[in-house]
Amino acid sequence: MNTLIDVGRATRRIVCVTALLLLAAGACGAAQDTLDADEAPPTPASRARWLPPQVQLLRDLRYGDHERQRLDVYRPAQAQGAATVFMVHGGGWAHGDKAMDSVVKHKVQAWVPRGVVVVSVNYRLLPQAAPLEQARDVARALAFAQSRSAEWGGDPARFVLMGHSAGAHLVALLDATPALAAEAGATRWLGSVLLDSAALDVPALMQARHLRLFDRAFGRDPAAWHAASPWHRLAARGAPLLAVCSTRRDEACAQARRHVEKAQSFGSRASVLPQDLSHRDINLQLGEPGAYTGAVESFLRSLDAGLDATLSAAAPPL
Repeated sequence: MNTLIDVGRATRRIVCVTALLLLAAGACGAAQDTLDADEAPPTPASRARWLPPQVQLLRDLRYGDHERQRLDVYRPAQAQGAATVFMVHGGGWAHGDKAMDSVVKHKVQAWVPRGVVVVSVNYRLLPQAAPLEQARDVARALAFAQSRSAEWGGDPARFVLMGHSAGAHLVALLDATPALAAEAGATRWLGSVLLDSAALDVPALMQARHLRLFDRAFGRDPAAWHAASPWHRLAARGAPLLAVCSTRRDEACAQARRHVEKAQSFGSRASVLPQDLSHRDINLQLGEPGAYTGAVESFLRSLDAGLDATLSAAAPPL
């Protein structure tokens, strides 16, 4: 009788522990589902508090008819022939905004006063547009920005693409499929910086244990997975590539290394930059003084002699 009671108690403990683990996993999944979605865009007044006085902001320029097809331009007051960092926000393909502090604040403060234009882009989100169509929005925004670049003191031939999380996936997709950019009228860029994407090999991602946000983004069709997978679309030498990944997210660094290895196999200059930072801080801390920003700037300087000279200069006081 005692044995049966002990077995019953043990069984109940296992059930309770399992339930707690499932609840914890669900809570974690829910938290991960809102990556980059819990940060509200700043108001004009709050943005004015951190915007350096020598930086001019051109806000909500239209590159398409949809309300999300807008971009912001941060330019040096006296820019002429400047390089441009073209930034694509993350947010699980369903959230996020071009004006969030984590997307632009430190990048603008670090680079625009030294002579670099920063363009930050919105695009249509789920469920209105799937990731492949979002990449086409980014391509349209790039073509628009290049066509207007001279008006902002920039050089259309001196663009660097940069994206975080879902935005890094979209940049990687354009990098691997330059025809998407060409169809929109965009021309080639100097290089690309991917900030902590775990969606470089979409079929591998979808066939492993994954967050719910990826189901919403990529669905259940393997053909759609391949079409939206940068690793599978990569088939030729491309522009130089830097893949930053959080060492706190195993899947991000594993996919970054595999993607870089494939790019290298086609003769591309590509490298991985692992960082002991959270997914959000990979984006937020870029531009703040330190070794991480220095490593990214080293890659940027390697792309173009003008960028090398610009970023080697000390920034004026804010």
